[in-house]
Amino acid sequence: MIDKIDREALEQKVQKRLFEFQDKKYKDFHCRLMPTVDPDTVIGVRTPQLRKFAKEFAKTPEAAEFLEILPHQYYEENNLHGFLIEAMKDYDICIAALNRFLPYVNNWATCDLMSPKIFKKHLPEFLEQIKIWIQSDWTYTIRFGIEMLMTFYLDDTFCQEYLDWVASVKSEEYYVNMMIAWYFATALAKQYEAALPYIEKHCLEKEPHNKTIQKAVESYRITAEQKAYLKTLKIK
Repeated sequence: MIDKIDREALEQKVQKRLFEFQDKKYKDFHCRLMPTVDPDTVIGVRTPQLRKFAKEFAKTPEAAEFLEILPHQYYEENNLHGFLIEAMKDYDICIAALNRFLPYVNNWATCDLMSPKIFKKHLPEFLEQIKIWIQSDWTYTIRFGIEMLMTFYLDDTFCQEYLDWVASVKSEEYYVNMMIAWYFATALAKQYEAALPYIEKHCLEKEPHNKTIQKAVESYRITAEQKAYLKTLKIK
């Protein structure tokens, strides 16, 4: 553990570097996409620049110390934190870091940027962690869990049961419902016959149900015939 003085010094050092990359026009644009984030906590660093910095920073001893500092003051610090986790090569350490970090994630953008490649090598045991996440009370922990199920388990590793997991999530949170819709729209594109009954039988709440149809209709992976039928299933 690092003491308070060292923590403050490291925070200031990282923040100083991030402000060197500031793009105020980008900040204004990006803030409009994240209504849940206080603009005063956004520096305005473009993602490619932040990824480049994260790759360099990850090679320093300070990176491990930075991961101990929570909560962060700035949005970009949270994204840097996420990129550092994403690059981890040890599965157990990565899961532990995520479980510590997810309760501090407060927006869809930070949530969605993390997709650690190490998970591909641990798909069977990763399912148990995903189940825990989607049963959480925290919006972005649930969202992250569903996103991981969408990312890693809709192709060769697909199982009908996973659709049930997502359909069982009932929430009034917009960013949870949008991820449910994104998941089912992707499922319709990749596993149409398995996913379709969940729409036909109205297994989802109205908001994610209709959003699923909208996203599917907008997808180039759904046939014109499928789109026409899905439109008839919209809840009025």
